[in-house]
Amino acid sequence: MIPVNLSEVSEFRLLGFSEVSHLHPLLCVVLFSLYIFTLMANTAIALIINGDNTLHTPMYFFLLQLSCLDICYLTVIVPKTLENLMVGTIGISKTGCAMQMFFCLYFGVAECFLLAAMSFDRYVAICYPLHYTIIMNSRVCKGLVAGTYLCGTAVGLVHTIGTFSLPFCGLTINHFFCEIQPLLELLCGNTSPSEIQVIAVAGFAIVCPFLMIIYSYICIISTILKMSSAEGQQKAFSTCSSHILVVTLFYGTASSMYLRPKSTYSASVDKLLSLSYTVVTPLLNPIIYSLRNEEVKGALRRRWRKLGPADLRPERCQHLLGPGL
Repeated sequence: MIPVNLSEVSEFRLLGFSEVSHLHPLLCVVLFSLYIFTLMANTAIALIINGDNTLHTPMYFFLLQLSCLDICYLTVIVPKTLENLMVGTIGISKTGCAMQMFFCLYFGVAECFLLAAMSFDRYVAICYPLHYTIIMNSRVCKGLVAGTYLCGTAVGLVHTIGTFSLPFCGLTINHFFCEIQPLLELLCGNTSPSEIQVIAVAGFAIVCPFLMIIYSYICIISTILKMSSAEGQQKAFSTCSSHILVVTLFYGTASSMYLRPKSTYSASVDKLLSLSYTVVTPLLNPIIYSLRNEEVKGALRRRWRKLGPADLRPERCQHLLGPGL
């Protein structure tokens, strides 16, 4: 193939799920429903945490950041995917493709490190409860969050600049968004340096925080086993198992996508993997981390009572019904 001069390229073509075009209406309805539900759940959690003083603690500060990240992550990917499902193959400008790739990497890597920061917070809370407020002070929490965004920025810039500075031999992306692996398929000549770069950076951005999470949970479980209360052990194990499930799903699918050479790339399989960590995980995060949390549910009930119409409050209903009813 003759290399395409990138300066003359106006747009790429996103094939999306062209191999199952007969399922596009169903996929569109399902994806749109999941998108709206996830946005509503994460927005509700962000508003609840921000508006309830009892939730202004390090753990909920991290949950607030996670909800905001998930909202942004979904919004970068899903609207374009829905357009693809409705009209078929669509075009995306090279600038738009580069921006989508950057922000996908930015938010995805930031979430990797944020999950590690959240596990560290739980590690300190359970293993060093007496020193928790000293260790996890406001400066440390803000520093950890700032570090996650800095890592996301660095990875996003490295991959985006590295990929779009090379010549392309094709313009048709066999994916539903500008993911780095299908873009590597379009590069001309020897792409081994780019592949090595992707795997090396993924090792830093995925493996390192995952190992930190595993270490934290090993220490947490070890501490839990020393608890004298069986009820406390069961509650702690239930929470940990849910968190580990989400973490394994997110890191497992992301690792399968990035920690392998281009020669093993399979468009159909990798689209499913991408759906898992771009759509399913943001859907599970608010359910696992927040909506199953008693403090969040309590704050939600308080907010509901505060916002509810006065005429529907129990004491008002009793007054309207009259005495003795």
